[in-house]
Amino acid sequence: MTNQDLISGRSWPSFWRMLALVAGLWAGLTQAEEATPLPAPVEMGSRLNQAATDIRVIEPHLSVKQPTAVTYRGWPAKAVLDSVLGKGWRAKGVDVEVRALDGYVSRIPNQRFERYQAYFVSEIVGQSLFEVDNLEQNEKRIPLGPWYLVWDNTQSAALQAEGGTYWPYQAAQVRISTERQKALMPPRLAVSWQSASELTHQHCLSCHRANGFGGDKKPIDLAEVVSGMRQNEFTRWVLSPSRIKPDTTMPALQPRLDPAARERSAREIYRYLRALSAATDGTKH
Repeated sequence: MTNQDLISGRSWPSFWRMLALVAGLWAGLTQAEEATPLPAPVEMGSRLNQAATDIRVIEPHLSVKQPTAVTYRGWPAKAVLDSVLGKGWRAKGVDVEVRALDGYVSRIPNQRFERYQAYFVSEIVGQSLFEVDNLEQNEKRIPLGPWYLVWDNTQSAALQAEGGTYWPYQAAQVRISTERQKALMPPRLAVSWQSASELTHQHCLSCHRANGFGGDKKPIDLAEVVSGMRQNEFTRWVLSPSRIKPDTTMPALQPRLDPAARERSAREIYRYLRALSAATDGTKH
């Protein structure tokens, strides 16, 4: 595995993109048999016994230079999760795993749904197409369906600063997940790495993996790869991946924060991954 493998981009015609989406869905079905399909949008209203609602958000994938608002239509995420997963997703220590067609896996701490309002949406109000330009990842007209998880961020500077973290589109399945702590904080790893593990999980492990845990979109093991990288090489890569490979689809780390804070985050993730590699040497999943 080379470092360039981490930042390779793609610009495929729509036909090949759809083949990739189908392949991603099949991978999700075979690798996460416990995942539960989300109902089709046309079925959601009758299943929940409530009409869809309009929600206006600052769309993170469009808000690179300035905040851009979009109004979506869908249903409150907590109601959807109660219907699909039952009340078990609310238990202590549980993540809500949202699986996308392209292999992206977003594992969202359940307490976040209590702190912020989220919605599973299936259309853009006033538009016939349900798609978005993902400007930070150099992708245009990305299909959002069947579902897109959005957050009511118009009054929250903290949510807007996060960008597209925990905004999975092409969402097709959900699952109760409890594997994160065991995989990212194994017994030989000092508890002082807890916050760094959470930072790495939030920003890296929806696409990539560490100690067997993470997403299926680019499922390389970051702990293994980073063990052979210098810190300055890693920080250059994550802070500005497009400078290394202009057509990459990998977003920059926390682009809305000030440079010093981004640099600190990059160093913290690097050091954590090196520590995780050492703690799991010879005991990989």
